[in-house]
Amino acid sequence: MKKDITAIEDIQLLVDTFYDKAVKDPQLGHIFNDVAKVNWEHHLPIMYKFWASVLLGETGYTGNPMDAHFRLNEKIPLTHEAFNSWKNIFMETVDEFFEGPTANEAKKKAVSIADLMFYKIHNYDQSAGVNIGKVRRD
Repeated sequence: MKKDITAIEDIQLLVDTFYDKAVKDPQLGHIFNDVAKVNWEHHLPIMYKFWASVLLGETGYTGNPMDAHFRLNEKIPLTHEAFNSWKNIFMETVDEFFEGPTANEAKKKAVSIADLMFYKIHNYDQSAGVNIGKVRRD
């Protein structure tokens, strides 16, 4: 039987495994490796803190993921397909290791965060701080 997500070590396993898969994904790998050129030694601890705050209620995360993704989208359009790949890999990784209320919450939060991020990137003028009303229908 799998265990639930209960500690930072669980978050680290989830995040590390997720990114190991994401950098190899045809939709996502080039975004992380070639466009964003992610410094993993810097990025992974931030992601541990982010997910620990979301799932375990821990403090310590300071950052603006929306701003980072707005900037990334200026370099390369972050597509619906890329966000779907991200969500699928995240949910697959949670299911690979965990089950229980926090694991279920992790999947719900991931989908919610990704969907909101996609919406804002494609429907929000960050310089003016207003919704520009573009709605993408797929």
